[in-house]
Amino acid sequence: MGSWREIVDGIAENGEFGAARLVRDPRRKGGWTLLVEEVQQSYVDVRDPTHLYFEYTRRLGSVVDAAFPEGEPIRVLHLGGGAFTMPRYVAATRPGSPQLVIERDRRLAAFVQRILPLPEDASIDLLFGDARASVADLEPGAWDLIIGDVYDAAQMPESVSDVGFAASVARLLAPGGVYALNVADLAPLNFSRGQAATLRTAFADVCLIVRPELLRGRRFGNVVFAAALEAERLPVQRLAAIAGRDRQPAQVVTGAALDLLTEGAEPVHLD
Repeated sequence: MGSWREIVDGIAENGEFGAARLVRDPRRKGGWTLLVEEVQQSYVDVRDPTHLYFEYTRRLGSVVDAAFPEGEPIRVLHLGGGAFTMPRYVAATRPGSPQLVIERDRRLAAFVQRILPLPEDASIDLLFGDARASVADLEPGAWDLIIGDVYDAAQMPESVSDVGFAASVARLLAPGGVYALNVADLAPLNFSRGQAATLRTAFADVCLIVRPELLRGRRFGNVVFAAALEAERLPVQRLAAIAGRDRQPAQVVTGAALDLLTEGAEPVHLD
């Protein structure tokens, strides 16, 4: 039996970049939530990796499902690891997919794998380091899908938010590849508007998936972007259909609607 702290508060560990806890979901036998500095970061169901509990992971999953055939392997680069929710999802829905996860916190990754091991038959490799520096060293054109979910507690670091980083990510995509990015924001979506303008400097096709309440300025939440090098590459209609069926329905903003949303927004340039 675990210690009193393990039973009541979850299993705790100090990562390199903050204290972490894994807490069981009492409603779901395989469910666990990862908290870093008491901020919820990831939810994993080890019995059913296709169960995406957090809204933003369902949006990322919709990009995977709409853009790539189910069951066919794809090459995936994950920027940010957490509890490896999306690598587990890809491994379950597209077996044999070679995946690379860039994670800066080696101790956090070891902690997660000790309690929630990655599937033995999954082709998931880890690379430890800063996302911006690591991306600059990777082979161009090597990835079909890149998922960006880099966070410092509840904030996306500046280092992965500018035009230089967007260009670095675009360089890594194979023809037909897609970049999916998770952004946390609040009304009036200034950060998301800036990210849309930033992505448009490197990608020909950009859309965002967002709940209407957030667009109307009534809540804090997540915006998920999809971006592609080729014009009209993104499966907007399929994304909209999946988003509309979600238990927290969202809409897809692209084209003229995205022009209107981002009017006046400037791409992010770091000094």
